[in-house]
Amino acid sequence: MDPKKILVLVGPTAVGKSSLAMRLAPELNAEIVSADSMQIYRGMDIGTGKPTADERRRVAHHLVDCVEPDEPFHAVRFQKEADRAIEDIHARGKLPMVVGGTGLYIKALLHGLFEDPGADTFKKWDEKLRHYRSLGDNAYESLAALDPEAAGRIHPKDEARARRALEVFLRTGRSITVLQERHRFQEERYEALTLGLTMDRQRLFDRIHRRIDRMVRAGLLEEVRSLLARGCSPDLPAMRSLGYRHMAKVVSGDWEMSDAIRLLKRDTRRYAKRQFTWFYNQEKVEWLTPPFRAERILVTIRGFLTTM
Repeated sequence: MDPKKILVLVGPTAVGKSSLAMRLAPELNAEIVSADSMQIYRGMDIGTGKPTADERRRVAHHLVDCVEPDEPFHAVRFQKEADRAIEDIHARGKLPMVVGGTGLYIKALLHGLFEDPGADTFKKWDEKLRHYRSLGDNAYESLAALDPEAAGRIHPKDEARARRALEVFLRTGRSITVLQERHRFQEERYEALTLGLTMDRQRLFDRIHRRIDRMVRAGLLEEVRSLLARGCSPDLPAMRSLGYRHMAKVVSGDWEMSDAIRLLKRDTRRYAKRQFTWFYNQEKVEWLTPPFRAERILVTIRGFLTTM
């Protein structure tokens, strides 16, 4: 069978992916499949920029509010859940629109993942990891000691990729780089039109700053305080993400609120730069610059949908 057609919308945080998707979806009879590694968590709404209840009533969203903050979620699971959502959307005669900035999730969906034999549970992996804590204070340092080749390809601050590479090494005894070279992510799992949103860096950074200010006014600190009161450990991967780890430092008394906001803005700018780098290195992305006019973009999309 020919691969199913899907629309993919990527780009850095705060560039405007969600608002554009909301404008496009009704015109295309589309439903949104979120490719955001944080919007999957229930109760983490403000700091993740999750779609509002009104937006979700107007356009169906998938892979939002899927798991609790203490439940493991990774690219393998994302691929399986997204495949199911896309199959369901197609079966109802609608267009799947994948929207998000988590590059590994997008790559896994479009090109598959390499074979990962001996699939340990994350609990067992964490138990193994304790034996390697003496090698470093965090996942990246442990990875650098055990698999320096993989560590050399990962930014020291990219904890998600470091944890994934370390997990693979502990599961298989082989470097993730070896397994990736064998796979090369060449499988075309879907016929995808991938549109990337980009803009001048300073303009994007201004948008990031305003977005964070809105999140703080909307109650980001109170959201984090509530999560901690529910028993969510600040050491959970979900709670170590942007915004949540910063506000947790305020709750614990380690940081002043002004310092947390300043560092959150700095760290989000850095994250956006890494997203730019990731997506610019991917093939078959058609880049769009402001103004993002839905009418013009729809012409491109409809041309893709009508080609055989």
